[in-house]
Amino acid sequence: MKPIKILLPLFLMFLIHCVNAQFTVDTELRPRFEYRHGFKTLFPDETDPAAFVSQRTRLNLGYANEKLNFYLSLQDVRVWGDVPQLNIADNSGLSIHQAWGEILLNKDFSLKLGRQEILYDDHRIFGNVGWAQQARSHDAALIKFSHEKFRFDLGVAFNQDAENLTGTTLRNTRTYKSMQYAWLHKDFKDLQASFLVLNNGMQFIDNTNSENNETRYSQTLGGHLKYSFGKIDFMSNLYYQLGKDVANNDINAYLLALEANYESSPTLKFTLGTELLSGNNGGAPENGKNDAFTPFYGTNHKFNGLMDYFYVGNHNQNVGLWDVYFKTILAVDQHSNVTMALHNFSSPSEIAPNVSNQLGVEADFSYVYTMDKNISLSGGYSHLFAAEGMEYIKNNFDGNTNNWLWVMVTITPILYNN
Repeated sequence: MKPIKILLPLFLMFLIHCVNAQFTVDTELRPRFEYRHGFKTLFPDETDPAAFVSQRTRLNLGYANEKLNFYLSLQDVRVWGDVPQLNIADNSGLSIHQAWGEILLNKDFSLKLGRQEILYDDHRIFGNVGWAQQARSHDAALIKFSHEKFRFDLGVAFNQDAENLTGTTLRNTRTYKSMQYAWLHKDFKDLQASFLVLNNGMQFIDNTNSENNETRYSQTLGGHLKYSFGKIDFMSNLYYQLGKDVANNDINAYLLALEANYESSPTLKFTLGTELLSGNNGGAPENGKNDAFTPFYGTNHKFNGLMDYFYVGNHNQNVGLWDVYFKTILAVDQHSNVTMALHNFSSPSEIAPNVSNQLGVEADFSYVYTMDKNISLSGGYSHLFAAEGMEYIKNNFDGNTNNWLWVMVTITPILYNN
């Protein structure tokens, strides 16, 4: 009953003001079955594959008038069975995913405050990680400017564990200490161009001498380009990183991506691309140097294969990655489409003496069927063919099959929209 007691006053507050404003209530229910036999890492001997159903449930409230945009997104993330049938307390993943207000200062400027998703361009550096049931959001303040075809965002964030009386040392190692960024975007006739500068601060803690505790900053700068003409469009990403990592190594890293898309017909699209992320020889920084690029807060599941072997809570500060891929999307009819992708993975850095830089090949297949505007069914199968280099960086030489199967239902009814 406690969530109902919390939500009822919110509903009443919104309904009182909705006569002269826009008010929406929408929901999402997304259960997903997964079978994991070598997902994210090579499958070891003498173990059983994993199978489970996870679920995301959301209730979203939106309010807007001429001076304010307000948004609240409550979500519960769970695995079926992690709470018993006759439970007296639910300690599952009920949380606030987003809770922000945007003050419209004038027709061009606004100030956005609170817990919010931050996503730009193709989600390579900033994304909402929508595939993950919990997704990603930040506690941040944004100054936003938008005029005709030019946009500019300035964001700042500062994280702490609690309302402390002394000190600002952050003990939570799963997030950054401080962040500042600027994003500029301009639309031309056939070209979209963005430029990003990110100053990212991570907390260093010296367990023997607290006087040495400090925030160590790295800088990421670069851009995203998309050029279209006719049935063909090109995309590129170029980013460079410098500064310090949390271990005080000097960073010298880069990301380069090129992609071409060709729409041969309204029902068939082809993609050919490559992405190169620099890395460290031997898979670790040495001599105070770190050459590995970190894509930070991007939707990394979207890139480098759906089996999440790279940069999804793993492969950081490692040998880097060179991904050459081909994709095709076929619209079977107005309700369904099939996507097929093939990735060839290799390392741009030395893995070990006399070890091939080839990491493997991954094949991804996925299908989406839209039953209704509020109901969709999707599923997929992925298979990784691991090479010698992958066995070395994963330290697994068992030679087992590595595959992954998933099926997901997404239900998104709109409960109210005035």
